[in-house]
Amino acid sequence: MEQYVLEGPLTALDRPLRAEEPALLLLTPEELAHPTALDPEWSALLPHTPTARQARRCKLESRRDVLCGTVLTPRLTRSGARISFGYLLTRSRMVLCDDSGAVRPLIRQLVRSGQWQGGGVGRFFYLLLDHLLAKDLRDLEGLEDRLIQLEDQVLTGDLADFNSKITALRKETLGWFRYYDQLGELAGELEEDGEDFFSQEEQRLFHGLGRRLSRLQSEAQLLREYCLQVRELFQAELDLRQNRIMKILTVVTTLCLPLSLVAGWYGMNFVGMPELTWEYGYPAVIVVSVLIVALCLWIMKKKKFW
Repeated sequence: MEQYVLEGPLTALDRPLRAEEPALLLLTPEELAHPTALDPEWSALLPHTPTARQARRCKLESRRDVLCGTVLTPRLTRSGARISFGYLLTRSRMVLCDDSGAVRPLIRQLVRSGQWQGGGVGRFFYLLLDHLLAKDLRDLEGLEDRLIQLEDQVLTGDLADFNSKITALRKETLGWFRYYDQLGELAGELEEDGEDFFSQEEQRLFHGLGRRLSRLQSEAQLLREYCLQVRELFQAELDLRQNRIMKILTVVTTLCLPLSLVAGWYGMNFVGMPELTWEYGYPAVIVVSVLIVALCLWIMKKKKFW
């Protein structure tokens, strides 16, 4: 459990809170469920602070004198868990419930970057979300590279495991698209600020965040459409392969039909058939069959059947 003052450079709070002093409380879900001795003002806020462990989406809820909700991203931590956290905002207080263990390193990166030199709760929450999105474009480019590799694989005729790969990519791009849609809605509600929690400057920051999320959502939508194009390419390649097989079968069937007719004639064994007693009847049938096959192949080649 960590407490920080937000007025200047982020520093640990080692004294009682002052009225209207911007401050941050960072804790884990276990600490939220079993809090230790805290300032009474923090203790009053903890029952309203949500955890993201059971949440399914990014959301913002407006309650009396507080804004609270959850943020869930498609990005995974090293342990394989989704980066997620619950939050609660008042005019001068912020509580963050770090469900995935990724918020504390994120705050340290934010401080090291020099972007935070002091301000209010709204500005710090904006910078936290902005820093959370810092590597998203790189992740989307990584998704695009994987789709390009899958497309090249299809073009070279390697169709192995395509369905499992494209299904995983479609789910991943859909997750990013929904994430930006939900986070964009959250930024819009923060910008509207019906309870006057934030200053005009902070509202402009949330407006800029919403525009950035809109662009990222457009990128995710393009990737979703790219997934469909790659799948259509796979289906076209599959149809082409099936057409080639059908063409081969058709050629073989066409060649065998005249030979089947000849075999049917000479398999009837009528007494009046002179070839049955002719010394060269068997070789003659072989020669005729070869000529028929050669003629059929020549006609197919001339008609560009193969």
